[in-house]
Amino acid sequence: MNAPPPDGPSHVAPPVADPLDRSRFPLDEWRLVETRFEDDDLGTTESLFAVGNGYLGMRGNYSESRDAHVDGTYINGFHETWPILHAEEAYGFARVGQTIINAPDAKVIRLYVDDEPLQMSVADLLEYERALDFREGMLTRELVWRTPGGKEVRLRSTRMIPLSQRHLAVFSFEVTLLDQKASVAISSQLLNRQDAAVELIQGEPAAADPRKADRFNRRVLEPVLNSADAQSGRIALGYRAAESGMTIGVVADHELHTASPYSMQVHSEDDIAKAIYRVAAEPGVPIRLTKLVSYHTAPGVPPRELIDRCERTLDRTHDQGVDYQYAEQRAWLADFWERCDVEIEGHPDLQQAVRWNLFAICQASARAEGQGIAAKGVTGSGYAGHYFWDTEIYVMPFLTYTMPWAARNALRFRYSLLEHARIRARELSQRGALFPWRTINGNEASAYYAAGTAQYHIDADIAYALSQYVGATGDDDFLTREAIDIFVETARLWADLGFWRDENRRTFHIHGVTGPDEYTTVVNDNLYTNVLARFNLRRAAHAVWALQRDDPLAYADLVRRTGLDPDEPIEWASCADGMSIPYDEFLGIHPQDEHFLEREMWDLENTPLEKRPLLLNYHPLVIYRFQVLKQADVVLALFLQGQEFSAEQKRADFDYYDPITTGDSTLSAVVQSIIAAEVGYADLALRYFHAALFVDLDDRHNNTADGVHVASTGGVWSALVSGFGGFRDNGADNEDGQWQIDPRLPSSWSSLVYRITLHGTRVRVTVRTDKLELTVEKGTCPLSFNVRGETVTVKEGAPVVVPLEHQGPMLDGEPPNPAGIQRADGTVISAIVPSGE
Repeated sequence: MNAPPPDGPSHVAPPVADPLDRSRFPLDEWRLVETRFEDDDLGTTESLFAVGNGYLGMRGNYSESRDAHVDGTYINGFHETWPILHAEEAYGFARVGQTIINAPDAKVIRLYVDDEPLQMSVADLLEYERALDFREGMLTRELVWRTPGGKEVRLRSTRMIPLSQRHLAVFSFEVTLLDQKASVAISSQLLNRQDAAVELIQGEPAAADPRKADRFNRRVLEPVLNSADAQSGRIALGYRAAESGMTIGVVADHELHTASPYSMQVHSEDDIAKAIYRVAAEPGVPIRLTKLVSYHTAPGVPPRELIDRCERTLDRTHDQGVDYQYAEQRAWLADFWERCDVEIEGHPDLQQAVRWNLFAICQASARAEGQGIAAKGVTGSGYAGHYFWDTEIYVMPFLTYTMPWAARNALRFRYSLLEHARIRARELSQRGALFPWRTINGNEASAYYAAGTAQYHIDADIAYALSQYVGATGDDDFLTREAIDIFVETARLWADLGFWRDENRRTFHIHGVTGPDEYTTVVNDNLYTNVLARFNLRRAAHAVWALQRDDPLAYADLVRRTGLDPDEPIEWASCADGMSIPYDEFLGIHPQDEHFLEREMWDLENTPLEKRPLLLNYHPLVIYRFQVLKQADVVLALFLQGQEFSAEQKRADFDYYDPITTGDSTLSAVVQSIIAAEVGYADLALRYFHAALFVDLDDRHNNTADGVHVASTGGVWSALVSGFGGFRDNGADNEDGQWQIDPRLPSSWSSLVYRITLHGTRVRVTVRTDKLELTVEKGTCPLSFNVRGETVTVKEGAPVVVPLEHQGPMLDGEPPNPAGIQRADGTVISAIVPSGE
C-alpha cells in the first residue's frame, strides 16, 4: 500500500492493476475489510478505518493496544494558537498560527486476561477481521487471541460516531473466553494524549514536510476539572486550551453486562479518568461493555458548562437506547446512499473504492455546521486541521448536488469569516475582503506568503461555490440576506487589486498573485486567477442588479451593510469585460502567466523518483525558475469555466500542460482526468481517475498516515460525474434552468449511474455506451438539460432516453512532451534537471 506518488502520465498506474493486496483487503462493495493485522502501515490504516461525522472524528486505532502511529481524536475547529516567528519580519505577515488539538481520547479500552495485556503487534491471533461498513456507519472488529498462557479469547468490538447525533460516540467491547476460565480486567479510559505526547517530542527536530502539523513542546490543554462516579461509572474531563482559550468537556458512561461476577472501580486525575472492571470470567459467558461518550467544545464557555451539555447528551441517549442509535445511523446512511451513490457496473474493485471515497466525504462534512471542512477532515492532523480552497472547488460540488444543506453550512461558515477577510484585505492595502489562504479561526495562518496569501484566487473560488450552490438550489433567501455580501466584497477586492493598461486595447490586469500551481508563485496575470476573477466580477454585478430590480428593500439593506455605491457594479462589469486573458498566438496556448513561457522546462522524465515530490527535495527558488507544475492550473480553469474556451483551445492547453504536471498534489489527477476525458484521451482519463481513486487506499503520496485527503475524495465524485458522466454547470446560476450533459463513458465500463439534486428534485442519470437515461427519483420540479445541443426535459413519472452516437472524440496515447518546441522569438524551450554537480 506504499506506491510512489504519480509522476505524470507515463507513471500513472494502468487501470487494470488493482493496487490493493486482496488477500488482506478482500473485495466487498459496501465495506473496507482487513483480514490480516500488519503493523508496518499503521498510520495509513488508522486513517482509512477512521470514523467521524464532520464534527467529531476518531482514527482507526486499536482500543486495547498501544500499537499506533498517531492515536488521534479530533474535533473540527478545536485548536490551539501560537505566535508565528518569522526569520525576517515584514508588515502584513501572518502572526498567529493555528493547529488542531488531539482531543482527549475516549477510544481506550484496555484488555487483560490473567493480567496479560492484549497487544496487537505481539499477540498470537488465530482469527482477525476489521471492517468499515459504509451502510452501517460503523467500524467493527473480531479476533481470536491465544494468550501467552494458551487460553483462547474472542473479542468483538464496534465503534460508531452517529451522523444524527453530533456530539456522541458509541462503543461496544465484548469479550468471551472460548476454552478456560480466567481473570479478565477491562480498563475504559479518557486520556489526554495531546499533553502526554509532549515529553516524547522534546528535542526532536521540527518536521521538514509542510503538509504535517506543527507540534507543541509545552502543555496545550490546561486541566480544569475531572470526576469519576463510583455508582454509575460516569467519568469526565474538562480543559481549556492555553493560548486559544477554547474549552472542551468529555464525559463517558459505561454499562457492563455479563453473567459472571465482577467488580468496578473508578478513578480520575488531571489527564486520565478510568472505569476498571474485574471479572471472574467463565468460558462461553460473554462480557459486554457499552461505552457512550459525549464531546462538547466552545470558544470560551467554562468547561463545567460543557460537561453539563455532555451529560444531557448522554442522558438523552440513555432514554433513547443504544439500539435506537444504530437504527438511526442505518436510516441516515440509507438516505445518503439514495442521494449520493455512484455505480460502476461490473467493476467491484472500483465500486468499493468509490464508495469508500464518498463515505469519506460524508464523514468529513455531514455535521460540520458552524465550521469549515478541513483538508484532512477529522481523520488526522495533517495541514494542522486547516481549511483551504479545497473545500469550495473539490468538496462543494458533491455537497451542492447531493447534500445541499451541508453545502449551505459550509458557505455560511465562510460568511461568518467575512469581517476577518475585510480586515485582512486592509492589512494588504486593498478594499473589499481577502479570505485567508489557510485558517481555522478566520485569521491567515500561512507563514509562507508566496504560496499562501498570494493565492488571491481563493476569493473567486468561494464566489464560484456560492454561485454554484444558489444555481443548483434556488436558495435566494441565503443569497439575499447574507451571501451576496461575499459577492460584493470579493468583487471590490478584484477591482482594487487589478489595474488598467492601454496598449492595442484597454485591458485589465492582476499582478503579484499565485495561482493553484504552487510551483510557480507571485506572477503577473495568472490565467486561472484572471479567468475566475472575471467570473467573480460578472456574477457579483449581476447579483446586485437582480436584487435591485427584484427586491428593493433587500437591496437597500445590502447598501446599508456594505456601503455599496451604485456605480460599483458597473465598474466590476467593466473590469470583467477588459480582463487580460494571456494567449500565445504562436504556440496556440494560454500561458499559465505572463512570463511562464520564458522559462525552461523541468525534465521530469529524467528526475529520479527519490527526488519526488519536488517540494521536499528542492529549494522553492529552484522550482520557481522552471516550467513545472505541482498541480493542474490552466487545466482547472478549462474545467471550471469551460464555456469560455473552445474545444480546440482545451485540447491545445491540455496537450501542453499535462506532460509538465508532476502530480505532486493530490488535487491534480481528478482535474486531469476530467479534461483528458473531455478532449478525447480516454485511456489517460481512466488512468488518472484510477490514480485519484486510490490516493488514500493505496497511499500513493506516502502521507495518508496524516489523514484522508478529503479534497481528493470530493474530486473523485467530480471525475465520475463531470468527467465520465459529462455533467457541467460551469459555475453559472443557470437562470435558464439548463445544465449540460455530454458523457465520456470508458470503453471498459458498461454503465455509469449517478444522482444529481437540482431545485429539490433528484434525477438519476444512467450513461450507457449507446444511450443516456434520465429518471426523476424524487421531487416534482421538471428539469431541463442540454444534451449535446438538444434540450431534454425530464419530469416525475416520465423517464427520458436519449440515444448516444458516441462517447466524444477519441485520441490515442497521451500528449507528447512539449520540450524542444520553438517560442515566437525563435528560441527553443529546453528540458533540464537542476543539479549542483
